[in-house]
Amino acid sequence: MSRLDPTFTQEFASAMAWWHMAGVDCDFADDATTWLTERAPAGAGAPGAIPVSARRGGPASQPHPGGAHPRAIPSAFADPPAQGVTERRNLLGDSPPADLAAFGQWWLESPMLDDARGFPRVLPRGPQNPALMVLVCQPEAEDRDTLLSGAQGRLLANILAAMGLDDSAVYIAAALPAHRPLADLAQLAASGMDAVTAHHVQLVAPQRLIAFGAGLAPMLGAKGDEPLRQINHAGGTTPVLPSETLDALMDMPRLKARFWRRWIEWSATH
Repeated sequence: MSRLDPTFTQEFASAMAWWHMAGVDCDFADDATTWLTERAPAGAGAPGAIPVSARRGGPASQPHPGGAHPRAIPSAFADPPAQGVTERRNLLGDSPPADLAAFGQWWLESPMLDDARGFPRVLPRGPQNPALMVLVCQPEAEDRDTLLSGAQGRLLANILAAMGLDDSAVYIAAALPAHRPLADLAQLAASGMDAVTAHHVQLVAPQRLIAFGAGLAPMLGAKGDEPLRQINHAGGTTPVLPSETLDALMDMPRLKARFWRRWIEWSATH
């Protein structure tokens, strides 16, 4: 006689019987437990905690069959811990720099700007009222006296030459005064650096602006996921072409081709 395959009910019953023979006759929860906090005084429940029996529908005061009270676990409805809020500061002060020369001195010397240890502050470069302003996230790691003095700068010079623009006729700036690895631009913008960027653009007064880096959107006043098309400042409105970082363009040739197509379309209407 051939052996019949066991049904699901039979398999389940066999599994339960195996665990019972092994001495496992209770279920356990995998709830997170705080081990490093001080033990609460006897009789005092943890804030925002409910007993296991209450979670399962039984009365909270009902004793455990073994005599011990069930362990209290954090309630799912307890208030979440407060999240850190970025403090916004008036980095420009009550008397913001009135021209690019004053801004450059403030950019190098202001104690209000956070420094990155090991990296110097680097001045932006270029004329006022240019046909084009280029904004990058931060100086290159090897920059000392000249902004974008490394590989990114060489790529940018080639891009500008292909556009028919001389490097010296373009205003080139960074959103941060010094190279800062793993910089959180959104948090820095919320702390007040977005106002610094807007004031900087206002002083430069460019006809157009290219922003190399998606992280620059909050620095230029973009809210949430809205597309970055222009920057509004006290001096007016400047159209913006957002792009990937120069690093990304170097690493992925297809991004160069996409940027060039977007530049041709954008420059034709701006």
